[in-house]
Amino acid sequence: MAARILVVEDEEPISQLLAYNLGKEGFSVATAADAEEAMVAIEESRPDLMLLDWMLPNVSGIEFCRQIRARPATRDIPVIMLTARGEEEDRVRGLDVGADDYVTKPFSMSELVARIRAVLRRTAPAIAGDVAVFADIVLDREQCRVRRGKRDIHLGPTEFRLLDTLMQRPGRVYAREQLLDRVWGQDVYVELRTVDVHIGRLRKALNRRGERDPIRTVRSTGYALDETYAG
Repeated sequence: MAARILVVEDEEPISQLLAYNLGKEGFSVATAADAEEAMVAIEESRPDLMLLDWMLPNVSGIEFCRQIRARPATRDIPVIMLTARGEEEDRVRGLDVGADDYVTKPFSMSELVARIRAVLRRTAPAIAGDVAVFADIVLDREQCRVRRGKRDIHLGPTEFRLLDTLMQRPGRVYAREQLLDRVWGQDVYVELRTVDVHIGRLRKALNRRGERDPIRTVRSTGYALDETYAG
């Protein structure tokens, strides 16, 4: 299951950029523009980690972090502060109110993702690993290996990314457009039919004669991992 990240950032371009890039890294991302909206999001679906901007309207990120830590139901949500403040005194202040880490703007996405994974390894090791499992299918992102049962599955890079995307949210139906964005990227022009071709290759690699196909085709929409297969 993908780790759920709540991005609390009032600047919409930054929020959208974070959501897009974190989504490409395999995280499930929700966004909020202020502390009030963030609290509603937390109550609806508790995040595994929160990226919290220091400079929020009305209630600052520092004050919101303090409020989160004061509530028994939310006190253990990991928090990484995002801020343009780089002075040591400010970093200490952020950590003192309960932030787990502190990233200064501007930052690279690779650094931020590394920080997120490091915090998740400490706080939620079960979802932070580089191994995804769905029924008898095991995908190892670090070694770029896939197994079904006791046999190795040999996939090309595109089929590997397709399977990885589907395994992050079993049961979720991904439209072809969504798979194009996640697997090929938004800046690359690829025809929708290309998704069908690579899904066909993925199925051929995964399924031997007589084996049940774990990939479900949703007519006129896209594809999903069939949850009944895992059951």
